[in-house]
Amino acid sequence: MPLNPCFRLRPRPRSETSPHHFPSPGEPGSARTGRHRYRKAALLASAVSLCLVAAAAPAEPLGVGDRLFPYLGNPGYDVASYALDFTYTAQDKPLEAVTTIDARTTADLERVNLDFTHGTVRSVEIDGLPAGFTSAGEDLVVTPRHPLVEGRWFRITVRHTSDPVYGEDRQGGWVRTADGLAMTNQADAAHLVFPCNDHPSDKAMFSFRVTAPKAYTVVANGLPTGTDRNGATTTWTYRTRHPMATELAQVSIGRSAVVRREGPHGLPLRDVVPAADREALEPWLAKTPDQVAWMESKVGRYPFETYGVLMAQASTGFELETQTLSLFEKSLFTEPGYPEWYLESIMVHELSHQWFGDSVTPRAWSDVWLNEGHATWYEALYSEERANRPLEARMKAAYGASDRWRAAGGPPARPKPPAPGQKIDLFRPNVYDGAALILYALRQEIGRPAFERLERLWVQRHRDATAGTADFVRLASAVAGRDLDGFLRPWLYDEKTPPMPGHPDWKPTAAPKAAEPHLKR
Repeated sequence: MPLNPCFRLRPRPRSETSPHHFPSPGEPGSARTGRHRYRKAALLASAVSLCLVAAAAPAEPLGVGDRLFPYLGNPGYDVASYALDFTYTAQDKPLEAVTTIDARTTADLERVNLDFTHGTVRSVEIDGLPAGFTSAGEDLVVTPRHPLVEGRWFRITVRHTSDPVYGEDRQGGWVRTADGLAMTNQADAAHLVFPCNDHPSDKAMFSFRVTAPKAYTVVANGLPTGTDRNGATTTWTYRTRHPMATELAQVSIGRSAVVRREGPHGLPLRDVVPAADREALEPWLAKTPDQVAWMESKVGRYPFETYGVLMAQASTGFELETQTLSLFEKSLFTEPGYPEWYLESIMVHELSHQWFGDSVTPRAWSDVWLNEGHATWYEALYSEERANRPLEARMKAAYGASDRWRAAGGPPARPKPPAPGQKIDLFRPNVYDGAALILYALRQEIGRPAFERLERLWVQRHRDATAGTADFVRLASAVAGRDLDGFLRPWLYDEKTPPMPGHPDWKPTAAPKAAEPHLKR
């Protein structure tokens, strides 16, 4: 079964994704990894329409050197908070926007590079003073009046547009729904929407201020902090209580109903659905409290301030675990073709990402198996416990296909780069069921009690932070009381799948006559 980021790609059925608040300087963001600057020999052609201000020397696109997305992120600073201000008029018109970033330098900087493309920059200020700016590749390069020294707090304010209309060569960013917009920023598309440090290693706090016609409802990550009705428009404000990666940001604008209820321990749940479909979707929405309780029984307390599902009337081909508000296609729940157990398992897949991927965020995109492998694991475990779909049978089938998945997409912890212009190609079966197979092998090797202890410790130790594959191996070794590097390394990095502990009879299987589906959004 092909899967996605969450993205959670899925096969199509047969016939049967108030004012701003800024943290104080003592409220740091996550630590950045690596300051090595990656430069291009020549400037990349830019899709950004910018007002250009001459700089003293040629500006260059930078990155933090991610193996899969080398020009994502930027060195030299750590973001503490984003304040995003959007004004929406129509789904095919650019939104007027102001992005305010509070950050701290981690090196001396003569310029500050931000990831941003596909918008018109009107002005940039640093600490209230006009700053020069230009474009380089998909970077917005800002030159302050005076260099910024290491350890200095600063604020960048960018006035710009955010264009929801893309060409066929673009994936992600704003997605147009039947009556408005939503966001699909994974893996590298947040900078199509707002200027940012668009890499998961730099998590930050977020606040949102969105103005829309009064007939529309706006919902964003986190909790609401107020609404201000002013004639023909309403301004909605939201704020997160936990840091978030840029790729997990979500803003829904539409003629929506917001359905509220309580989850375990009084957790506020809010679901966002097309107003006309509220009654029809209620049976699905009512499942969330029990699903949250089930996940808590496996890995501990839900890690955020709220949760809910956004059922958008849009055609994406995937679901997406945007933080505190998971995105689903509405048609998934209203059109025939999928069995009930399968839809519930997809809901649990996205929910489990709130622990694995959102709260504990991958330090680099090569660590995506930690997100998708765990989400697939709990999806499969839920199906076993609630729908009598044996986990062992699914893992045996995955083992049979694993060598083919590794050949096509690379080992789970060293996935092949996506094809140019096809960023979702990163989310292949090798990082879904292929990665869940690693967790099954680990449970076979160290036993169920130790494995379940490891899972709880993983989300506790790295809550609201970033972590990578090496961190997981170290913690697994500590829990098992022995070095597991020699056992896990082949599972993570080899071209061929190692023997499965406890199942010497499991073998690779031949490819089916029909090619395995390779779905794109």
